[in-house]
Amino acid sequence: MRPHRYNLFMQANRSSLPFADRIGVLIASVLLTFALTRLIQSPRLNLILSLPGFYFAFPLTLGTFMTLLAAALTAAGMDWLTRTHPTLEKKTNFEHLMLPTLTTFVVGAPLALLPDGRAWWAGFAFGAVLLVTVFMAEYITIDPSTPTYALARAGLTALAYALFLILATSLRFSGARMFVLVPAIFLAAGLISLRILHLDGTDRWDFPWAIGIGLICAQIGAGLHYWPLTPIQFGLALTGPLYALTMLSVNLAEDIPLRRAVVGPVIIMGLAWISAIFL
Repeated sequence: MRPHRYNLFMQANRSSLPFADRIGVLIASVLLTFALTRLIQSPRLNLILSLPGFYFAFPLTLGTFMTLLAAALTAAGMDWLTRTHPTLEKKTNFEHLMLPTLTTFVVGAPLALLPDGRAWWAGFAFGAVLLVTVFMAEYITIDPSTPTYALARAGLTALAYALFLILATSLRFSGARMFVLVPAIFLAAGLISLRILHLDGTDRWDFPWAIGIGLICAQIGAGLHYWPLTPIQFGLALTGPLYALTMLSVNLAEDIPLRRAVVGPVIIMGLAWISAIFL
């Protein structure tokens, strides 16, 4: 009986983890795209639209296209990876593509800003760890009954907020203009909140909450755009509302009374803004 139980235990654990060869190919493809961006030098192209009283200029570089290519590779690779999960069957795997694709895009943004040398290699290694973590965690969350689901869910939630903080900080550091900043914050906040709210193990999609959270974060970002804030202050000032509003949605979905439901979010947002003030 003991060998039989051991074999069943090993098979259950094996089914909750992706194939090593497939995840290795996926990670190598994405990281190679980032490495080629640094090795290949290309001229900068400015997309310019000039009208009476209006001037629009958007820089296009090889890094822009390679980051988009890496994100597309991630989406296709995660689709290929998740199709091997024994419990997926004919269910959609769209929710398991969102966060990995966003992770690749967010990792590519600071890598394009970092100078050559140890700083870039440190960012490259950190990005590789993030990608491996999110790929593994998303694969595990396909089956809510797996023993490691709770750990994977907590890891994805923490990673999602960290990604938003990195994105907001990078946008501020790069001096992104309003027409780039607002849509980027809206899309990132909306997708992250949508994925976190869907991690409750049900098939419920809270699109109204996700859109509302994205709009509020975008409005806050637009209001803070001209404030004299450092990149980390800007990132914390936006991550606090995202965390608080997402927590409020979860509390209300669990039928917690409104007065109790708002206590935690208010404390979290207050702590985030106080930290932004004193950093």
